[in-house]
Amino acid sequence: MQSSSHLFPVALLSAERCGDLSEDVYRLKAGNSPDPSVELAVTRLGMADQAQVRGVPVILLHGSFSNRRFWYSPRGIGLGAYLARAGFDVWIAEMRGHGLSARNRDYRKNRVADYARYDLPAIAAFVCEQSGQAPHWIGHSLGGITLAAALGGHYLEAAQVASAVLFGSQVSRSYWPLKLPPVEWSSRFLLKRFAQISGSRLKRGPEDEPIGLALETLRWHGLFGRFKDADRDWWAGLAEVDVPLLAVSAAGDHQDPAWACRKLFEQVGSQCRQFVCLGREQGFSENFGHVEMLVSKAAQVEVWPMVERWLNDPAAPLLTNPTALAIGM
Repeated sequence: MQSSSHLFPVALLSAERCGDLSEDVYRLKAGNSPDPSVELAVTRLGMADQAQVRGVPVILLHGSFSNRRFWYSPRGIGLGAYLARAGFDVWIAEMRGHGLSARNRDYRKNRVADYARYDLPAIAAFVCEQSGQAPHWIGHSLGGITLAAALGGHYLEAAQVASAVLFGSQVSRSYWPLKLPPVEWSSRFLLKRFAQISGSRLKRGPEDEPIGLALETLRWHGLFGRFKDADRDWWAGLAEVDVPLLAVSAAGDHQDPAWACRKLFEQVGSQCRQFVCLGREQGFSENFGHVEMLVSKAAQVEVWPMVERWLNDPAAPLLTNPTALAIGM
């Protein structure tokens, strides 16, 4: 089968019409990872009747226990579908072992470090090749953390990032018991007995997460933990990042609180950046939650248009209420 890319083997798995949208699913086998079995599914959304007309590319990264359906449902509802109808060239990536991305040989060892160092650069290269433009990136929760790691580790080139948007993403919330070495050691010992954490059993989402991700998180929050891997300090590297940045938190998000999201935002050295908290005190209709900030009827009315405005002009203030918006220029 002929590859859809000149960079590495890419197969077009399906090309379907979903209502007014076109849905093309690609399988990327970049071969840039120590695990040669890694294959990534990337879905391209566009307008079915305007297949040859593509706008500015946007790459969407789902969070933990999730897949591409977080961004658009089978009924064609979601931020991904909204942006496609607004004229953007939408690409939805699924991490190793999620959705249409098959579980790789070393699935249980998968970490954010692998996603950031190997997978996101491969996705960026393919999207840039296909679109001929630098894409905007939008990540929710773990997807945003992965994007921050890729930026802080300088795994993504400046020409591959038009802007970065982080929804409900943070690495600063402390779990004090994990600062005690015996607690961390015993937790690590227990976790190593499992291959994955079940999202359905924990009622966190439709997907499982590899145990390597949980062990990596334990290390970040340990006594001397830091947002980094063995080779690069991502946290320190974020201070050198200079791409337009939008960070969005939710006042009702108890998993990734606003203050922690704000701390990640402030670490990024971008000259053009904005921070928005979705809450009543900031002028929104409700105190949004971790998922509701992007998947709810209120989000359709208040959040999705805000994202579209950002993508059209990252330098323009998103909100008129000064208490709801922090701008760094």
